[in-house]
Amino acid sequence: MNQTEGVPYSVAESHTFRVVLVDDHPLMREGVKTLLGPEPDIDVVAEADSGEAAVEVARESNPDVILMDVSLPEMGGAEATKQILSEQPTLRVLALSAHEDVAFARRMLEAGAAGYALKRSASNELVRALRVVAGGGTYVDPALAGSVLGGRASRKDSPGGIPVSTLSQREAEVIRMTAQGLTSKEMAASLGLSPRTLETYKARAMGKLNLHSRADLVRYALRCGWLRDP
Repeated sequence: MNQTEGVPYSVAESHTFRVVLVDDHPLMREGVKTLLGPEPDIDVVAEADSGEAAVEVARESNPDVILMDVSLPEMGGAEATKQILSEQPTLRVLALSAHEDVAFARRMLEAGAAGYALKRSASNELVRALRVVAGGGTYVDPALAGSVLGGRASRKDSPGGIPVSTLSQREAEVIRMTAQGLTSKEMAASLGLSPRTLETYKARAMGKLNLHSRADLVRYALRCGWLRDP
């Protein structure tokens, strides 16, 4: 099975993966280190504040995953990702960005990144994204997944025969929560929607994605990296 498209995988609980943080803002790096510090399976081994430094640190520190900012001085995140992966093709890169523009996400994924997370996301979502990428999967923030995966598929069927399309942020949220097993009542309360409106979003999203069953929905959610334990 092709793990790079988010199919099921497992990471041994005893395995600790090594992470390099790349961001030109020291406070951001400190915040991420504080967030990741309590996680027993994540070890932050080095930091870099530019694309050029990231390339050097990747050579020296033997990481499993690089958490890469997109906007860096001089050499940007996409260029740094390309150079790092040309030298170490098995290394995994997770982009962490403030940019919610689909073009930034596509550029990073085309450069070889295995995922694209947003800085505004909840802390447990970043931890989950790191674990997905470290385990061989692909993670795309739910707010962008429909557009990004649709662009990558170039209007062709995705692996598993599921066509992908463009979802709105709310449609992606409803699809993700449905795949995770939340009830309509739980989703309506969480999203502040009426049950009728919720079902409208769900039906619209299922129609856009041409999903006909819960099994189709779960496969799509797996591909997006939404069904990993936080």
